[in-house]
Amino acid sequence: MPLNSVFGWFIKKRMHQIDLFMKYPVEVQGELFRNLIDEAALTRFGVDHKFSSIKTVEDFKKAVPIRNYESFKEYIDLLRDGHQNVLWPSKVKWFAKSSGTTDSKSKFIPVTKEALEECHYKGGKDLLALYYNQKPDAKVYSGKHLVLGGSSKINPFNEEGYTGDLSAIIIRNLPVWAEIMRTPSRDIALMENWEEKIEMIARTTMNEDIYMMAGVPSWTMVLLKRILELKGAENIKEVWPNLELFWHGGVSFKPYRDQFSRLIPSLSMNYVETYNASEGFFGIQDRLNADDLLLMLDYGIFYEFMPMSEYGKDHPKTVSLQDVELGQNYAIVISTNGGLWRYLVGDTVRFTSKFPFRIQVSGRTRHYINAFGEELIVDNADEAIRIACLHTDAAVADYTAAPVFMTEKSTGAHQWLIEFERAPQDLSAFTQVLDDTLKSLNSDYEAKRAFNFILQLPDVIALPQGTFYRWMRDKNKLGGQHKVPRLCNERVYVDELLERLKHPVEIQTVSA
Repeated sequence: MPLNSVFGWFIKKRMHQIDLFMKYPVEVQGELFRNLIDEAALTRFGVDHKFSSIKTVEDFKKAVPIRNYESFKEYIDLLRDGHQNVLWPSKVKWFAKSSGTTDSKSKFIPVTKEALEECHYKGGKDLLALYYNQKPDAKVYSGKHLVLGGSSKINPFNEEGYTGDLSAIIIRNLPVWAEIMRTPSRDIALMENWEEKIEMIARTTMNEDIYMMAGVPSWTMVLLKRILELKGAENIKEVWPNLELFWHGGVSFKPYRDQFSRLIPSLSMNYVETYNASEGFFGIQDRLNADDLLLMLDYGIFYEFMPMSEYGKDHPKTVSLQDVELGQNYAIVISTNGGLWRYLVGDTVRFTSKFPFRIQVSGRTRHYINAFGEELIVDNADEAIRIACLHTDAAVADYTAAPVFMTEKSTGAHQWLIEFERAPQDLSAFTQVLDDTLKSLNSDYEAKRAFNFILQLPDVIALPQGTFYRWMRDKNKLGGQHKVPRLCNERVYVDELLERLKHPVEIQTVSA
């Protein structure tokens, strides 16, 4: 296998570099920080914030406030208008359109040549390097790689600027080593209509020899089920007998693991999680069957971590890598070779180990429920759903939850809208396990549930199959990085969905 042999040589070289940043993480991040500041010193942002005077990380923190997208927008708008040397010295012509949830407002994240090559593409190569390092007999490069990306086409917005889903930008610029094995064709991969695209991908790949898949678990399931329908097969191994790896990210895999095991019943099947976003490629599961990710420290990203107790303050404090504590939730703050400076990504992580630094994605800074002091995060919710499914032989396709606020006559509660792939025989039993698991995972939730004084038992409502799909479709949010918001501290999503239940429509399949 020529390509496998070539990749074997690359793996040895790259694993040496990965070992270096695992052994010397603080030093690698320190050198990277210095390089970023020096590179951007003469950009508009660098001049505005006196980068030439910055000598230490503390200088940097004093000179540059933490920003979210809205407070960064004035600089990004300059770039989108065609100005250059604004945030990063190299020319910027690509912008990743990102929302992350069902929100209508879009973000346009600049994607530089360095960010593509030294971060996003490097992440893809490293995933395979780490996989082959553990599985020397792997044969991923003996067959095709099915990549299920975003549904947005590339749209020009000025003479030299383009925007689209990050996955579409990546596919447009793929290096030869990646493009040669990828399927479907670029024209199909970049189709804008998600439902038509799923149908075309299913029909054009169901007779291919697929060895690896990459995509978001929820959308990949839609594709796999359609392929089984077309082939009349019982499981995916009957269609692709050589499939051995699913590279996934975007949402937690916990609620979907059991369903994938049923769709792909094979002990030789492997699953590797990644943590990548429009803003950067952050982590890779470097140990099969582990539940954490290696923080990738040489991708042109300098990290700071904001304790969630600081979130929302006017001048929040952050800690550097060497000062993080295990088990604590942090919001990620990044400075990158894509021109983002002290940028608040919006994700929260917790560290599972130091030296090497490994993390788990615990949720979003905006996606939580804390209406009563319970501080419920997405990681709690995903794990509780998984345990409840395990105990009641259920499978969940999607879910969202929000508070039911107190009134003069009633205490509060959490309301869960769940679309089951396989419904439990006893919904009350599912609810009880969900509640008990949340209590075991979250002491604040347990305290608020005591004696039903503040929080009552969760109110779980089973939605008809296809509800979330139609909801996302109606918002033009199918596919790619779009995802159902798991938790919300307000009732905006839950009330929208409950309103739809009052006006039921016929469930349509993807191929309809």
